[in-house]
Amino acid sequence: MKEIVQKAGDRSEKVVDWKAPEELRALMDLEPKAVGESHEKLLSRLQDIIKYSVKTGHPHFVNQLFSSLDPYGLAGQIVTDALNTSQYTYETAPVFTLMEETVLKTMRDYIGYTEGNGIFCPGGSISNIMAMNCARFKMFPQTKKYGMFGLPPLVVYTSELAHYSIKKAGYLLGFGDDNVRLVKTDTEGRIIPEDLEKQIQETKDEGLTPFMVVATAGTTVFGAFDPIEKMAEISEKHGLWYHVDGAWGGGVLMSRQHRYLMKGVERADSVTWNPHKLLGVPQQCSCFLTRHVKVLQECHRADAKYLFQKDKFYDTSYDTGDKTFQCGRKVDVLKYWLMWKAKGSEGFEQHINRLFDNTRYMVEQLNKRDDFRMVVEKPDCTNVCFWYIPPSLRNMPEGPEFWDKLHKIAPKVKEGMIRDGTMMITYQPQKDLSNFFRLVLQNSATTYEDMDFFINEIERLGKDL
Repeated sequence: MKEIVQKAGDRSEKVVDWKAPEELRALMDLEPKAVGESHEKLLSRLQDIIKYSVKTGHPHFVNQLFSSLDPYGLAGQIVTDALNTSQYTYETAPVFTLMEETVLKTMRDYIGYTEGNGIFCPGGSISNIMAMNCARFKMFPQTKKYGMFGLPPLVVYTSELAHYSIKKAGYLLGFGDDNVRLVKTDTEGRIIPEDLEKQIQETKDEGLTPFMVVATAGTTVFGAFDPIEKMAEISEKHGLWYHVDGAWGGGVLMSRQHRYLMKGVERADSVTWNPHKLLGVPQQCSCFLTRHVKVLQECHRADAKYLFQKDKFYDTSYDTGDKTFQCGRKVDVLKYWLMWKAKGSEGFEQHINRLFDNTRYMVEQLNKRDDFRMVVEKPDCTNVCFWYIPPSLRNMPEGPEFWDKLHKIAPKVKEGMIRDGTMMITYQPQKDLSNFFRLVLQNSATTYEDMDFFINEIERLGKDL
């Protein structure tokens, strides 16, 4: 454990010591045995696990929407696992019940809710599924008892660039893929409100029933913030549940400089916010927040008599287990609370501002180079999307052949950096665009010098392609 913490920010260490699957399988001896092993052997195995795992706390890990290693967050995680409780009743988790209630109330204050409710969920996907379940219950409460028999087909609207958990929620809850309607986006990845309005009207004309609109505050690839306020107006006009998926971008609410990106979020019926993303809390730490006080309990209550007895000696309103479709629920609040106590709200604000400043610097440096081109000129969030154009392609006309060849560059550069272990950045296509790099800045320990390294390393790995 000490080794992990000490080496997390050491730039001389590799981000990953890459091994192919079969080679790694042979090195690790993963099969359980009938006879136990010695303490020394187990320590050796832990060393190997650390050695061959990706160091997500490394300043050169810019691959996902999570990174960094906060010592207070880690301490909270260790204490959580040592106490090993489940957060469903006050009697089994008294401190954590009150802690969760307090933290969720403060998060709702940042959103702008004057009242409401919330719960920690095992990831943003579950938070989004929770939102869709609540939205259906609010419009058709009879579905809890009778299911969807006799209901008209229900339709939800979200961005064509929204997180795939919205589509998953659609088929998990029985609406079907076809009834998760994808709204067109502009060149910077934001929903076009006029297309949302058009699709809602078309749905009604088809005899279907709109029930929910989902905005994204920080899309996965571009980091785009949908026009939250305008979408709130449309949702209110049509009487639809309005959910804002702020899993990635929700952390901007803690920065006075950048919270304008979520202007109007207080008009949403519910919000997903993952502190394990932009705020750097250890995984997993995801929150579902709503302005409706009773909907979580009414929608999910099952009244298990062995847990939620009516004749307990304390106020059972503190029992939170019936707010969710889970039973056992891991405590995810302590690591976040401890970081908040250590940093204060001002510390989180400085963290967010630093990330956006690093983003500004990275964009400036990329624009100074002839061999890089921005995909999104002015990113909303800390996602920096760009192409690297090697010397072999620089004088080629930008027709189909050019884009086909460029499509193959990012995967080769990524392979080189993984094999060398120098950094980790992802790539992907989007809409009709050829593969491009997406650098995600979420670790405030990353510096301007690291930005320069990223650019130079990509050039080094790609110049001969």
